[in-house]
Amino acid sequence: MKIKLELFGASRDFSEKDHLELEIQDKASVNDLRNEIIKYLDKNFKGNKSFINIAKSSAFCSENNEIISDNYKITKDQKIGIIPPIGGG
Repeated sequence: MKIKLELFGASRDFSEKDHLELEIQDKASVNDLRNEIIKYLDKNFKGNKSFINIAKSSAFCSENNEIISDNYKITKDQKIGIIPPIGGG
C-alpha cells in the first residue's frame, strides 16, 4: 500500500517536499507506519535522534482530519498526516 504522509511542524524537516511517500504492508497499523517512518529517518538522516524522537512522539490524523490511534488499521492507499508535539510536549 502507498501512503502519502503529510508533514506538519517539525516533521517538515524530514523532506524537501511537504510530504513523504511510503510503502507499507496491507492492513498495517499506524504503529507500523510509525516504524516505517523511523526506518526512513534512520536510513536518510543517519539515525538523527531528534527526528526519531519526533516520529515516536507524534500524533497522526486521517484523511478526514481525525486523530487516529496507533491501533488504527490502514486499509487503503491514503493520505495521513503526522502532527509533532508543539513546545516539546
